[in-house]
Amino acid sequence: MKEGHAAVKTTANSTIKSLTVYSILFAVSAVHMLNDSMQVVVSALFPIFQSSLGLSYAQIGWIAFTLNMTSSVMQPVVGSWSDRKPMPWLLIVGMTCSMLGIAGLAFAPHFWIVLLCVIGIGLGSAVFHPEGSRVVYLAAGNKRGLAQSIYQVGGNFGSSLAPLMTIFIFVPLGQRGAIWGTLLAAAAIGILLYVVPWYTKQLALQGAVPLKKKAISTKAPSIPTKVVYIGIGILLTIVFARSWYSAAIGNYYQFYAREAYGLTIQQAQIPLYLFMVFGVVGTFFGGMLADRIGRRTMMILSLVGSIPLALLLPHLSLFWVYPVMSLLGLILQSGFSVSVVYAQEIMPGKVGTASGLVTGFAFGMGAVGAVVLGSIADYKSMEFVMVATSLLPLIGLLSFILPKDRER
Repeated sequence: MKEGHAAVKTTANSTIKSLTVYSILFAVSAVHMLNDSMQVVVSALFPIFQSSLGLSYAQIGWIAFTLNMTSSVMQPVVGSWSDRKPMPWLLIVGMTCSMLGIAGLAFAPHFWIVLLCVIGIGLGSAVFHPEGSRVVYLAAGNKRGLAQSIYQVGGNFGSSLAPLMTIFIFVPLGQRGAIWGTLLAAAAIGILLYVVPWYTKQLALQGAVPLKKKAISTKAPSIPTKVVYIGIGILLTIVFARSWYSAAIGNYYQFYAREAYGLTIQQAQIPLYLFMVFGVVGTFFGGMLADRIGRRTMMILSLVGSIPLALLLPHLSLFWVYPVMSLLGLILQSGFSVSVVYAQEIMPGKVGTASGLVTGFAFGMGAVGAVVLGSIADYKSMEFVMVATSLLPLIGLLSFILPKDRER
């Protein structure tokens, strides 16, 4: 009888623990959505800044560069630092920086003040991403692909809101509409007040630093340093190509659509929105599939599958742009969260560093790409940029020489 009661109690405790873990995963995913929504307030304002502040494509590129570079440079730094000494309260500090940056954008009178404001938003994002990934890692158990996808879906969904913000907020309200973005930060801080205590408790249970020892001791055998360097080198090269291509689509496709197809600002947001929202779907299912077929295989399918679609996109009639953009977002984004998990697994014990390195490098390359592509568009044409960047996904063929997954 006692054994029966004990079994029931154990099952109940297991169910409660599982529900708690999933509530944390979805909470962190929600914060990720709000964080990335604040970031895309900047890109959603690009057509507004172009008219209200008279900015060139190159200046728009510099705004994107400042935002993404601030985030990218600091992410590996924060990740490495938090590997040694995790500090859950930094999540709230980072979100406060983003709130101040968003508020400043609403009233920025010229280009240089805009740059200062986006630095605040970039710093907030730099703090959130490695710390958020650590929370996900602690909650993931043996379903890291699924957990990372739940987390990444939030970010991708937040990014997909940029076209809707342009259509429904910034076109009618103008630059002052950015003040509504502070509500996103306030909501994120409210959710973090639930996440941070759980995160703190888990670090206490793990012993914080022993988490690194545990990762090393329970994952045998260790990976040769040469294999790690080769894997990370190839992975970052692939991330570079994907980030530049994403910078071309995310920052400039709306301008190309207006020039090539004669669309209005609002109409030009529709193909961009399809790319982003189907990217959310791809991110979720990509993580689930990666748990079954392996991280490397999933990345190959994602990267190679996007090549023909990217090559076709600049040469399509408007009718075909919509389905191709949808499919391209679905396939291309299905491998992003997987690449973060892949990096974590070939760098055991360095969760924050691996996460910060991949996502930070992605932001950094996107930043450089935004400046370079904007300058090229001013010098040549937006059509030239779109055709040239359609070749970038070909670099994804390098995924075939990535080191094989570790045993899961």
